[in-house]
Amino acid sequence: MSEETSLWKGSPSQWLNLWTYVPAVVLIAGIGVAGFFTAGLALIGLVIPIVWILWKYLAVRCQTFELTTERLKITEGVINQHLDEVELYRVKDVLMTRPWWMRVTGLATLVLETSDRSLPLLTIPAIRGGVELRELLRKHVELQRDRKRVRETDFEESGADVPG
Repeated sequence: MSEETSLWKGSPSQWLNLWTYVPAVVLIAGIGVAGFFTAGLALIGLVIPIVWILWKYLAVRCQTFELTTERLKITEGVINQHLDEVELYRVKDVLMTRPWWMRVTGLATLVLETSDRSLPLLTIPAIRGGVELRELLRKHVELQRDRKRVRETDFEESGADVPG
């Protein structure tokens, strides 16, 4: 038996927060202008958008994915942490999406369809090196299936064969 080793570890990009950061910065600028005209009283309102930006930053920063030779580990949570994992032999399909803004920034999103009950659809959003990770994942899924002697079988249900 081989020992489990880490192959890749990463977090989503902060580009996911772009549409959170832009309105928050506009709000901060507006509150700053209002603070100038209200002798600084409005500046107290800066707390809300700054805390909002910080929270969104931490939520993305605290989400990590680790691919090992046997499983994919998912860690989420800023205050309370949640750890889940998917055995690699349970991965059925991997879809990679790269909208234009992700291609420009060198990011990709991987969507894994699995036979795991707690994570039937797992999304790894906005990561660097998505093409390479997809290939690494595919290779190790096959290795784990061969090692465990597991094969994936899909059954299609059709209404014609069901007595009724």
